[in-house]
Amino acid sequence: MLKTETVSPTNLGKTSPWQHPAALAVLGALLLATGWSPSATLWPVGLFVGWVPYLLLERRLTQQGARKRRVFASTYLFLVLWNALTVWWVSYADLAAGIAAVVLNALMMCLPLMAFRQTKKRLGARIGYLALPLYWIAFEQLHLRWDLTWPWLTLGNGFAAVPQWVQWYEYTGFLGGSVWVWAVSLAVFYAVTGGEQSTVFGRRVSRWSLIAGCLLLIVLPLGGSYLIGAAYREQGPPAEVVVVQPNIDPYTEKFQGAPHFIPFDAQLTRMLALSEQQLTPRTRLVLWPETSLEEYYWEKTVDANPKIQRIRQWLGRHPGVALLTGITSVATYPSKEAASETARYRDDAGYYDVFNAAAYFASATAPVQFYHKERLVPGVEKIPPLLTSLIAHIDLGGTVGSYGTTPEAKLLAVPGAPGLTVRPVICYESIYGDFVAEYVRGGATLLGLVTNDAWWHDSPGYRQLLRLGALRAIETRRDMARAANTGFTGFIDQKGTLTQLAPAWVPAASRATVHLNDKLTFYTRVGEWIGRGAQALALLLLGWTIIRAFARANGKPPVRAASLRAAARPN
Repeated sequence: MLKTETVSPTNLGKTSPWQHPAALAVLGALLLATGWSPSATLWPVGLFVGWVPYLLLERRLTQQGARKRRVFASTYLFLVLWNALTVWWVSYADLAAGIAAVVLNALMMCLPLMAFRQTKKRLGARIGYLALPLYWIAFEQLHLRWDLTWPWLTLGNGFAAVPQWVQWYEYTGFLGGSVWVWAVSLAVFYAVTGGEQSTVFGRRVSRWSLIAGCLLLIVLPLGGSYLIGAAYREQGPPAEVVVVQPNIDPYTEKFQGAPHFIPFDAQLTRMLALSEQQLTPRTRLVLWPETSLEEYYWEKTVDANPKIQRIRQWLGRHPGVALLTGITSVATYPSKEAASETARYRDDAGYYDVFNAAAYFASATAPVQFYHKERLVPGVEKIPPLLTSLIAHIDLGGTVGSYGTTPEAKLLAVPGAPGLTVRPVICYESIYGDFVAEYVRGGATLLGLVTNDAWWHDSPGYRQLLRLGALRAIETRRDMARAANTGFTGFIDQKGTLTQLAPAWVPAASRATVHLNDKLTFYTRVGEWIGRGAQALALLLLGWTIIRAFARANGKPPVRAASLRAAARPN
C-alpha cells in the first residue's frame, strides 16, 4: 500500500493550477455529482474517480505541512460543493431549508474524513488509506439510523440511474456500491501517485499493472452484474395493479387557503375518475399518492367521514378491488401518561398525534387499516429534541414539526389476489434499503410506494427519488408500484427497470401486471452486513488511533504494528 508521506523539497515545489486545493475540491465535487445527475443519458462514471481529487488534495496539504484549519476548509469546500450540486433542489420548498441541508450535511461528512487524517497521522499511510473507506461506510451506516438521518448521498445510491450495473445489490445492498466506489478510487489514486514502480504489499509493480488493476475493478463487477441481470427472470404469480397521479399542486391547489384551492371533494372526484379509467375486471389493487386524503382524519371515527363513505361506495361498485391511499390521520391517547413524545394537546381532543400515513381498504366493508410512516424527514416531520429551537422554522414542504409514528410490521394482504401482500412505503422511506428489506423479510410480495414529489417542482429531486426505487427493487427482487402526485407514476420491475411511467405534470393513471415474488435475496435475509462490519472495524481502528495519540501525549513510545505482530507469534 502507500508509504507514509514525507515532506521534501520536491514535494514543496510550485503547485500548478490544477493541483490547487480549491481546484481539486471543485473537480471532485463535479465528478461525484454525476451519480445524481438529472440527465438520464449521463452515466455516473465520475463516481469511480470522484474521490481521487480529494485524496490528492489531502496528500498535497499534508506534504506542505498545512495547518489543520486549512485542511478542514479545503475538505469542507469539497463536501459542501458536492452537497450543493446534488440536493440544491430542496431550496425550492424553502431557501433556509436548502441551505441547512447542504451546510449541515457537509459538516457531518467531515467527521469520517477527519478521522482518516488522524489515523493516517498516528498509524501511517498504509493503515490510514485502508481506514478511510471503513470510516466513510461506517458513517453511511450511522446516517441510516440516527435522528438526523439523511442517506440521500450514500455513494451506492449514485448508481440508481444505471440499475443494470448493480444487479449484485441483491447480495450486498446499496452499501456494496459504496465499497465499489472506494475500491476504484483508491486504486486510481495509487496508480496516479505511485510512480513508474510502486510497492504493493511488499512487491514491486509497474504503473501499467496498477492501471490494469483499476480497469479490472470496474469491469469485473460490471460484467458480473450484466450476467446476473441476463439470467434473472421475474418471479411470482401475476396480479394487476393501478396507480394514480392526480397532479394537484401543493403550493397553489391542494391545501385550503391556497390561491387556486381545489375543494377536497373535487380532489377525491378526480382520483376516483382517474382510477376508473384504468380499472379492468382483473384489477386487484389501486394506489393513490401520499396525502391524497389531506384533511385530518380521526382514526377512531374515520368511517363517519363523508369522503370515506364515498370511497366505500366506489369500492362497493368494484368488488375484488382494494385501495391503498396516502392520508393525514390523527390518533388520540386516553391520558398524558399514555401519550407519545410527539403528542400534541387540545382542550377539545386531549392528547393526540398527527401521522403521515397510508390507509388501506381491503374491500368496501373491511375496517380501515392505517400504516404510520416510520422513517420521518428530519427537520420537517421529525425534529430531534436537541435541535427543536434551531430548526423548527425550517420548511421542506408540508407540516413543520414532529409527526407521530408507530413502528410496526404493517403488511397488507389483498383478499382478491392470493399471494399479494403489499408493503406500504411513503416517499422518503424508499431511500432506506435495510428498512424496506426488513418488511420484505416479514412477507411482503409487492412494494407500494406513495409519494408527493411536487414540493420540489420540476427539479432533479423527484427524478432522483424515482431512480432510488429501482435499487430497492433489486435488493429485494420485488416489483414496486409507484403512485406519485405529479410524476413519475408507474412501475419498477424486479431488475430495477422502470415501466409504464405516466408523463409528469398531468393527471394520469397507469396499469400493469406485477409479479409477486416470495423468495428472499441474500441481502434481504442478512440486512446491512457491510455497514455493520464497517462500523465494527472502524471502532477498532479509531480506538487504536486514540491509544497511539494518548501514548505519545504521555511520553510513552508508541506500540508499532510490527511489535504487535511479533508479540502475537507463538514462542
